[in-house]
Amino acid sequence: MPRPRVSLIFTVRNEEEALPALLTPLEKQIRPPDEIVIADGGSSDGTVPLLRAFAADQQRSVIPAQSLPRTRYGVSTRYGAGIQPRVVLLELPEANIAEGRNAAIGAATGDIIAVTDAGVSLPRYWLAELVRPLEDRPEVDMVSGYSRPDPHTRFEELLAAATLPLVSEVREASYLASSRSVAFRRELWEKAGGYPEWLDYCEDVVFDLECKKVGARVVFQPAASVRFRPRPHLWAFFLQYYRYARGDGKANLWPERHVLRYTAYTLGTVLLWRGKQNPLWWVMLSLAAVAASRKPLLRVLTEPAPRDKKSLIASLSSILFIRVVGDIAKMLGYPVGVWWRLCRRQRNQ
Repeated sequence: MPRPRVSLIFTVRNEEEALPALLTPLEKQIRPPDEIVIADGGSSDGTVPLLRAFAADQQRSVIPAQSLPRTRYGVSTRYGAGIQPRVVLLELPEANIAEGRNAAIGAATGDIIAVTDAGVSLPRYWLAELVRPLEDRPEVDMVSGYSRPDPHTRFEELLAAATLPLVSEVREASYLASSRSVAFRRELWEKAGGYPEWLDYCEDVVFDLECKKVGARVVFQPAASVRFRPRPHLWAFFLQYYRYARGDGKANLWPERHVLRYTAYTLGTVLLWRGKQNPLWWVMLSLAAVAASRKPLLRVLTEPAPRDKKSLIASLSSILFIRVVGDIAKMLGYPVGVWWRLCRRQRNQ
């Protein structure tokens, strides 16, 4: 029985510096993709020339998006059936990530779609591990890979500890794949309606939830891990979480979590104010903060690198501070997204 055809897709916009770390490992995969389809969302740097050179080096074709038959996802899913392996570059000015992914999947010819992102580094075994459950087990519809941090500074190490779960902490039943490392059958993408093109952030979360809603059988594959660099400074992290929460508000995701966060910080403010009269309230507030951040704090405490007492206290304090900054970003971003959703609903009535 012939193995299913695998198409690797990803989107880019102004990724000239990050692309070499992605393209070079693609050429060394022990299980190479049958084709690579890349959607550029209107880069103004050297991204497109770099991708064209990559395609030329691979002796594969670069196909302008405007030459492809149109469908609701941008291009025909039938285009190129049966042709030899290729690289397809779709130039889609102003397309968002969801539109780019849908267009790339629409241009792909594979039965299995593997998805990654610029800004990651791929081990040689990544694609082989990612698609293996789909190739070996016909009952599997989707495979979730894992994203490992690749910090370059101490701040990035702490940010990773504060925000990213370890493999041992992942609960497969509730884990939602990041589109840094995920693979699924084409039929599942079609059944779920594709990535939500009306969302600028959290599009992969909404897609994952739609896949589960239509009955997808999902497997967590930690061996299919990619490495990515966390945000390099606090402001970049703040913007990231603000945009994530704004996406939550637009898509009406996790309202209970956001209400709980507002409630917790309101109570925390009350405890902080009451602490002026009785320091016991400050002790209660500190214990609550530690309890809420216990997993990130434990990640720092179990670091293999030795730390002196002073640096350990600084690291633990930094974790708490990063968590607070992230929560503030979420509390500011979520109502913006909710307002956008309500206005959109009113316009559509």
